[in-house]
Amino acid sequence: MHSTSPAGPDHDAAPGPRGTWRFPATFWFANFAELFERAAFYGMFISLQLYLVGEVGFTDVSAGAVSACFSFLLYLMPAFLGPLADKIGFRAALILAFALLTGGYALLGALQIKTTVVVALALVVLGGAIVKPVISGTAAKCSDEFNRARAFSIFYFMVNIGSFSGKTFAPFIRQGFDLPGFGHFELGIRYVNFYAAAMAFIALIIVVIAYRNPDTAGVGRSFSEVFDSFVRVLCNGRFMCLIVIVAGFWTIQGQLYAAMPAYIIRLVGEQARPEWLANINPFVVVTCVVFVTHLVRNVKPENSIAISLAIIPFSALSMALAPILQRATGNSIDILGFAMHPITVMAIFGIAAQGLGECFLSPKFMEYASKQAPKGEEGLYLGFQNLHSSIAWFVAFVLSGFLLDRYCPDPNKLKEIDPAAYAQWQDAIAGNGAMPEAYASAHYLWYVYAGIGVVSLLALLLFKYVTAKLDRRAAAAAGAEGR
Repeated sequence: MHSTSPAGPDHDAAPGPRGTWRFPATFWFANFAELFERAAFYGMFISLQLYLVGEVGFTDVSAGAVSACFSFLLYLMPAFLGPLADKIGFRAALILAFALLTGGYALLGALQIKTTVVVALALVVLGGAIVKPVISGTAAKCSDEFNRARAFSIFYFMVNIGSFSGKTFAPFIRQGFDLPGFGHFELGIRYVNFYAAAMAFIALIIVVIAYRNPDTAGVGRSFSEVFDSFVRVLCNGRFMCLIVIVAGFWTIQGQLYAAMPAYIIRLVGEQARPEWLANINPFVVVTCVVFVTHLVRNVKPENSIAISLAIIPFSALSMALAPILQRATGNSIDILGFAMHPITVMAIFGIAAQGLGECFLSPKFMEYASKQAPKGEEGLYLGFQNLHSSIAWFVAFVLSGFLLDRYCPDPNKLKEIDPAAYAQWQDAIAGNGAMPEAYASAHYLWYVYAGIGVVSLLALLLFKYVTAKLDRRAAAAAGAEGR
């Protein structure tokens, strides 16, 4: 990505000395802005389904559709909005992006009107899609071949710190909190959006005050060139097959935000904190990815991906088996002095499995994907490798909406159609008796995702077999022509 800002390059934006961790000031300010942006996004995103259903009035199915479109566009649009930053300059692009995010989050919390919420989410999509390429582009331009890996490791660290902190604070805002000397503050889930707006506004202030355009010599791609590239990628059957196969992994991981929060709260109670459970995933990735990457350094990329696809079904299966543990232990298990619900315990194991699988997948996927691209076009194809996330998150939210509605319905819906069952649900949440029949098969939704994981693994094995056979046939034909 390049910028042609008339403001000119920042004299302080040259890469730091070789082999050091020193980077120009612009690099650090960009990363701190990214930290606040990620805290805003993940704080809102982990609560989005709960907010759409509980406050705005969407059903599980319609909320799933709205979140699906939001997620799909959020991962797809950065490739198309990158040229905007090239045209107006990185600094102006970030100011625009964070202004859109601040306004979008604030509007999302201010008005619980369905149409307004959709508009607010559209603003968040536009802002987020601009931020993604600009911050990563800043990291690239403020480093060189000798310290670029370190630059992106800092960027990745900031992303995870932001993600972790956003999801850590979200339950205190949603449930209320005690402040010594001031008493109890009862806020509510809508205020999570105002928290996100505040985080985005802080990022905006950082950019306005401290961010300067990095060295932006060069010419970026036009919108038409990006679109033409996108069409070429879509027409590559081999690459798209790989994208769809790997999307199975991310569809299951997407349940951290799509199904898991509602599932936990509806079966454990409002006191549960699914936001903290979701933090297990980045914790496992950050602590294990270096070790796992070293472990599989000599393993073929496709075999490492196969390991991740073999692990991910156990993530969903762990959640599905929670009722067995619950029948054996009751509604509380003492673990190191902490009383946990059996569903929470199995969620911990399942989410940890997701993180471990990601460690095997992420470092190797780009390497394997680049091999599927035509020679000389590896960079072009990797620019659209986030297609798997767009597809996965769309499927994850749409499917979760239907599955929650069928197997783990919104208690407010139950209250309308069967008051007696709703009363029984209230008693069960309070620890007095069993769940009503409407929730007897709630765990079935996780069997669906376990099945998706198994199908993805089998599809990858078939993909490997077919592509290897085609490659051998092509090599033999090329050899025959050479003779």
